Amino acid sequence: MSFWDFKRSSASVRLLVEFGQEQGLDISKILVRSRLNEIDLTDPAMELDASQELCVVGNLIRACRQPGLGLEVGMRYNFASYGLWGLGLISSATAGDALALALRFIPLTFAFCRISGGLDGEMCTVTFEAPDVEPAVQRFLVERDVAAASRLMKETLGPDFTLSRFTLKHTIQPGSALLADLPRMGGVRPEFGAASNSLSFDRKLLDLRLPQANPVTVAMCERACEELMERRRARLGTGECVRQYLAAAPLNMTPDLPQAARTLGLSDRTLKRRLQDEGVSYRMLLAEVRGRQANELLADETLSLTQIAERMGFSDLSSFSQAYKRWFGVAPSMGRYSALDSAS
Repeated sequence: MSFWDFKRSSASVRLLVEFGQEQGLDISKILVRSRLNEIDLTDPAMELDASQELCVVGNLIRACRQPGLGLEVGMRYNFASYGLWGLGLISSATAGDALALALRFIPLTFAFCRISGGLDGEMCTVTFEAPDVEPAVQRFLVERDVAAASRLMKETLGPDFTLSRFTLKHTIQPGSALLADLPRMGGVRPEFGAASNSLSFDRKLLDLRLPQANPVTVAMCERACEELMERRRARLGTGECVRQYLAAAPLNMTPDLPQAARTLGLSDRTLKRRLQDEGVSYRMLLAEVRGRQANELLADETLSLTQIAERMGFSDLSSFSQAYKRWFGVAPSMGRYSALDSAS
């Protein structure tokens, strides 16, 4: 089960937009190419797919260009950001119960990392496996997911809770201002260049009784989370999962079917069969997504056709033109004309 399998609440994108606006960014710049607008974010029933949130993340990274951006954003997520899932955490009887509930319903959060928990001697360690997306976005998402989890732990377990370790695999430039300015998270500073992305704390804390424990509330939250997961899973078919995966893959890298199958936890044969049952093929979905990405770039008049070809991983403009003609039957110059005409 992965983030590709589910629709998600728009609350996380709203938080990203609010952060961007605080940095002086225009909302249209933050939402560009995400297929979202400001009105969408005011609808509490609005649900997004993973690729839409990843698009907003990419826009924010390119606009802000600062190290540790994910850490700063991640500390803005609190239990209220997660709705019933967050309420279930603070209503659990013990810290161990809260952790079990959290891991069970991870798909209802905004996490992109694969998150797991385990005991190692006297420590309980929650590990965050980086998602398979482009490096800059991956770094942001790892920072955000781990920082958000550290804040949730603090909020759930109370003021006496402290982490033992906060580790991140990626490195940071020695002497970076970020190292000096980095806030303590859960009582410790993140360690860079570690063997894993993780949060560790004394396993004795798992038995800690939570101050806002309420068995009726937590039972209600669990039931609601189960129903919501089932509804979201039922609505999303294999073809849509593949679309989301392809839309979020690095623009200059074209995943093949075996790569997609591995990411979705399926065998090549099973993926082919499920797509066939839905009346589509991997090649058709790839053409659909790549064509849409090309048209989004063509709508940006600041980019030349050669620059677009390069961004999309083609060896030259001729190769891009041939691919575009296969997708739409016309040259990309005509596609640009149509894209600009639609946008006006």
